[in-house]
Parts: sequence; structure tokens; C-alpha cells
Amino acid sequence: MTITAIHKDPEKLTMSFTAEFDSTPERVWQLWADPRLFEKWWGPPEYPATVVEHEFTPGGKVRYYMTGPEGEKYHGFSEFIAIDPPKALELGDGFLDDDGNEVEGMPTMTSRVDISDIGDATRMVITTMFPSLEAMEQLIEMGAEEGMKGSLSQVPDLLAAMA
Repeated sequence: MTITAIHKDPEKLTMSFTAEFDSTPERVWQLWADPRLFEKWWGPPEYPATVVEHEFTPGGKVRYYMTGPEGEKYHGFSEFIAIDPPKALELGDGFLDDDGNEVEGMPTMTSRVDISDIGDATRMVITTMFPSLEAMEQLIEMGAEEGMKGSLSQVPDLLAAMA
């Protein structure tokens, strides 16, 4: 199992991905909590992530970069706002330059991750909230939807390897 729904709501300025996995909520939670697991699925397969900082506590940050097919590096961060293991987390996301500074003119987003046991599987819903319609359109145009599809497509094999 993997992505079961993608919903974009321009009025609410949100985009959500619902995915289901043949695993436990605790294992799905580890995909966020363990930096080595996080870098195995975050980012589409052709842009693998490397985590350079991972402080999984409220107020902590994860800093990473994704390496493109030609060796180019795209830096980003998430700041953990709230963590409720193994059910939910809220984080702010943004872009960094090569020196680790936030990129001016690039929007930041807030995302909520909800993980729930649905009997024989686990559902993970990732809802991204954009600061404006322009930011939502810009990030979708930059490939945010395709990137998340690619990221989530890697999760089933990773969870199977963890079993």
C-alpha cells in the first residue's frame, strides 16, 4: 500500500497526502524520528537526502540537503513545533542556501503529520499549510506534489526492510 489520496484545497491553502502502509504506527513514526531512516525516504529517489542535523524535539531542527542527478545540492530544513509520539507531529519547512541561511523570497510552510492505526495497516496523513495562494502555486510548480509522491513511494520497501 502507499498513497491513497492527494487533496489540494486552494481555499484552505492546503495540500494533503494520505498513505497507508503495512506496518505499525511505531515503525512509521521511526521514519521521522531516526535521521538515517529519514534520509532514506525524504526526497524523491533521484534526489536522495543527506541529514546534517537532526534534533527531534519541539523547537529542534532537521537540516538536510538533497543531491540531484548532476550533483547539485538543494538545502532545506524542518523545525519541529510539536511532537506526540507515535501519533502526530507539526513542523515548519523551508529552504536554505549553501551556507545554511533561509532563502529570501522562498515561502515557508507548516505541515502536520498524523499517524494512525487502521487495523491491519497504518495511515499517515501529511497536510501542508501554505502562507498564501501564491506560495502554494509556486511550490506546486516547483514540484512539491511530485516530490512528495516520490518520497512516499520509497516508504513501503523501507518499512519492509525494517520488519
